[in-house]
Amino acid sequence: MFVNTRRLLVLNLVIILLIVVAGFVGYYFYNQSTLYLETDNAQVTGQQVTIAAPATGKLVQWKGSTGTQFKSGDTVGIVEVQQAGKTIDVPVTMPSNGTVVQNSAVQNEFVAAGTPLAYAYDMNHLWVTANIKETQINDVKVGQDVDVYVDADPGVTIKGNVSSIGLTTASTFSLLPTSNTSANYTKVTQVIPVTISIQGYEGTGLVPGESATVRIHK
Repeated sequence: MFVNTRRLLVLNLVIILLIVVAGFVGYYFYNQSTLYLETDNAQVTGQQVTIAAPATGKLVQWKGSTGTQFKSGDTVGIVEVQQAGKTIDVPVTMPSNGTVVQNSAVQNEFVAAGTPLAYAYDMNHLWVTANIKETQINDVKVGQDVDVYVDADPGVTIKGNVSSIGLTTASTFSLLPTSNTSANYTKVTQVIPVTISIQGYEGTGLVPGESATVRIHK
């Protein structure tokens, strides 16, 4: 009899403990959904700068190796142009501050005017683009605080703010738009791009294209 009572007491304690744990878990998730809007459909990005050949000719000088930093107006290379029997050196200049992230130029190759020679980003002015479901976009406002977690650097929280909310869905200008010949549309939840400015990420090695998770404070 004593053994059965003891077992019943232990069973009741276990049930009560499970109820308490379930309550805390339920409250935690309810609290998170009430205070925050979270998505992992986000990516680090920035303004891509194209360094292009200013004229048709021979690329006789090139300094734009990957990782090299330039300021706006700096000479990255020189294109040698033949005009009316004369040789003219035309400088390839940097359109804005940035670091070369991809270089496709080869010194002494022949280039045509407008040919992209390299691509750069200003690593001091990166941001995060998060795609928010259209059913949740009303909870997003410019100025809201945001916690950013980058997959490449787990455990580190980058602070940010909502700086702008897109005026179209992400699929509006897709290179491969969905075709429809029957005039019957399958309803799919769309996403709207939200731009998040970030601060204090210098020294973290953040680069464009990295995946991220954002938590927007409602």
